[in-house]
Amino acid sequence: MRAFRAALFFCFCGLSLEAAVDLVLRNGLVYDGTGRPPVQAHVSINQGRIVSVDQNPVRGRQTLDASGLVVAPGFIDVHTHAENIVYHAKAENFLRMGVTTLVLGNCGSSKLDIGQFFKRMSQFGFSPNIASLIGHGTVRNQVMGGSMRRPPTEEELKHMQQLITKAMDDGALGMSTGLIYLPGTFARTDELIALAKTVSKHEGIYVSHMRSEGTNIFKAVDEICLIGREAQLPVHISHLKLAGRPMWGRHHELLTKLDRARKEGVRLTHDQYAYTASSTSLKQLLPDHLVAGGRAAYAQRIKDREQYAKTATWMKTRLKARQRDDYSYAVIAWHKKDPRYNGLSVPQAAQMRYGAATLDHQIALIMEIELNGGASAVFHGMNEADARGFMKHAQTMFASDSSVRAFNQGVPHPRGYGNVGRFLGYYIRDQKQLPLGEGIRKLTQLPAQTFKLKNRGQLKPGFAGDVVVFDPAKITDHATFKNPHAYTTGFRWVIVNGQIVVENDRHNGAGPGQIIRRAQ
Repeated sequence: MRAFRAALFFCFCGLSLEAAVDLVLRNGLVYDGTGRPPVQAHVSINQGRIVSVDQNPVRGRQTLDASGLVVAPGFIDVHTHAENIVYHAKAENFLRMGVTTLVLGNCGSSKLDIGQFFKRMSQFGFSPNIASLIGHGTVRNQVMGGSMRRPPTEEELKHMQQLITKAMDDGALGMSTGLIYLPGTFARTDELIALAKTVSKHEGIYVSHMRSEGTNIFKAVDEICLIGREAQLPVHISHLKLAGRPMWGRHHELLTKLDRARKEGVRLTHDQYAYTASSTSLKQLLPDHLVAGGRAAYAQRIKDREQYAKTATWMKTRLKARQRDDYSYAVIAWHKKDPRYNGLSVPQAAQMRYGAATLDHQIALIMEIELNGGASAVFHGMNEADARGFMKHAQTMFASDSSVRAFNQGVPHPRGYGNVGRFLGYYIRDQKQLPLGEGIRKLTQLPAQTFKLKNRGQLKPGFAGDVVVFDPAKITDHATFKNPHAYTTGFRWVIVNGQIVVENDRHNGAGPGQIIRRAQ
């Protein structure tokens, strides 16, 4: 029966069983993406699609020997900030860790005109496949501008719904929110439900950087579940974590709450990166009202001595609530104004700037950096036991939360280079936190099904020829927090739409990536 189905598919593709296909991967240990046990088989690809996965030999115009290697679907990263692929089409940091498909538009920030962005990208070659969400923050900022601390008017809400409808019609997968960022932090739940209903009409997904990942995370979960129920659409939690020492060790409680919501009918999934440090803008250490309205408004506010003093008190109180004495857990990743700060903790940078590193000097530095253009930073604020608990859950997928990295620029979070390598090498092979097949499922079928990426995420006839071939004993992430610009190794071949892009850990410059629109 299996051979009969393969024959039918060959005929469908205009091939006879004797004809040569474009590419054959022979004798690999095939993990098909479903989590089922692997089988030794040949994977045949023609015209960018898989035509067979079985033990019967097929003649190929190009044949690669995968003996002793794992053959799996190309990995899917559902949480990226890779809009800068426009300038870095190779997306080398992703391809060299086996990621063949990127989902853009996370945390409420995306291109406003998804259709125009896709059109622009289709005019030149790029290496990975790309899909996108529409960012709520982007839409809200377009409609409401600097007036963000209030609910939208009826007309403004209608305008936002129109922009989201256009994005969905252009192929967006759904809508993302960033509810700790401006302007999303000022959006009320009823606004989010109204917009999510628009997404639901187009059978999209609601993806959220929730309102809290720390002490108020349980309330934040209640909100995302309410949105899912009211709008009747699947919901997804971005970079699931428990941030801050007061929350450490509570992953069982949080997962129990999430499972209860699923039992009650909420279609809920989540993603995670393989580190106990996060990364975002340094201005997240400042109160939202202080930075609302742009840099000019911020500059005026901090000139006021009373406002400055209130802000400093607020920051000290917040630190104390998080059981910290200073900002040594925050490391500056990229500050354009003064690159000497890059890679230094806030106290180290304060010492450099002022000759002292008291808490008041650290606060002064944070305020000054924002005045001078802002900075990205890495925040060491999570617990290893919690991270391991989340990754074992069946509904957790692995995602980097990274942009396309410009090699040797700044001191960014190492996840942009090493996320997959760390999961497969450290957590799965060395620490045995998951079986390899389950880890592959979390990188392939689970994200493809959740985000409705049609014909992706499995090694199956008719599916796209996105394939990774690697040695599980050799997968290694080399990126560290001090030296993040180091590519993952261990990949023999990375194939996108039937075309080899990475061979023996080297990117060949090929650009076979495709635009992926929401499955209709």
